[in-house]
Amino acid sequence: MQGLLLSLSLLASAAVGVLASDDLKIDVTLPVECDRVTKKGDKINVHYKGTLKSNGEKFDSSYDRQSPFSFKLGAGMVIKGWDEGLVDMCIGEKRTLTIGPSYGYGDRNVGPIPAGSTLVFETELVGIEGVPKPESIVTKLATDAPEATASAKVVEKVASVAKQAAEVVETIIADTDDTQEHNEL
Repeated sequence: MQGLLLSLSLLASAAVGVLASDDLKIDVTLPVECDRVTKKGDKINVHYKGTLKSNGEKFDSSYDRQSPFSFKLGAGMVIKGWDEGLVDMCIGEKRTLTIGPSYGYGDRNVGPIPAGSTLVFETELVGIEGVPKPESIVTKLATDAPEATASAKVVEKVASVAKQAAEVVETIIADTDDTQEHNEL
């Protein structure tokens, strides 16, 4: 019985780990339809406003400079939260990235950003080098947005872990059914 409880406890912990991550949260605020999304290796142009989650204080904005920020996605030129949070994005799409310290600047001070800060970036993909800009931006239904897909993937993972837990319970019960009873006591 202790083995059963331990197994279920471990599986439940694995399921919670899938659901609880403070490293990166992606909220698509303007979902857009497109034929070509961003992928690692693309040189992209992004407008953004960065604020501290703790107090909402703005620490940087490309909008203020009236010039989008350009970089190669997935090349480690930016914080991990950007390298992962801006993948599969359409030109014209807007996302809010909430980035925990481990995907941001960690335990070091960077300019006006205190060590250990959770960052919030409002982002807008302005362009992908070599990909023509669409003549018009077509928004899509919220259910088609990446966060809906991400939610479906989380549900799928939790269902998989629950199925594994059920299989473990089945095996443990089957293994205990064929043991000799000790009625001496």
